Amino acid sequence: MRYLTDRKRAMGKGSAHSGTEHHWYMTVSAVALAFMVPTWLYIFGSALGGTQAEVVATFARPFPAILTGLVLFVGMQHFAKGATMMIEDYARGSARKALVILAISISYAITATGLFALIRIAL
Repeated sequence: MRYLTDRKRAMGKGSAHSGTEHHWYMTVSAVALAFMVPTWLYIFGSALGGTQAEVVATFARPFPAILTGLVLFVGMQHFAKGATMMIEDYARGSARKALVILAISISYAITATGLFALIRIAL
């Protein structure tokens, strides 16, 4: 029989051994998005309704381009992890696997499409 103290049992990060990392990732990305999204919305809102040349000039500057890329990447990673966790909680069997693959694929597709468009504008 193994002798484990209560502290030693708690150090194992739960039965899945990944819950703590997932929780911290979601917390950090949520806080980052809470600061980035309002700033991005201000930049996007000021560019909205302008001519194509004005919009291209706005997003060709470094700060709006980098912020847009970060919002896309961090937002879609946050979405993928959150959707995966939700699907794992409520779906079972092969539907679960298919939905997880679909959620992650949608996240990657949106990220790639958005970054491609941003690169086309910025360069």
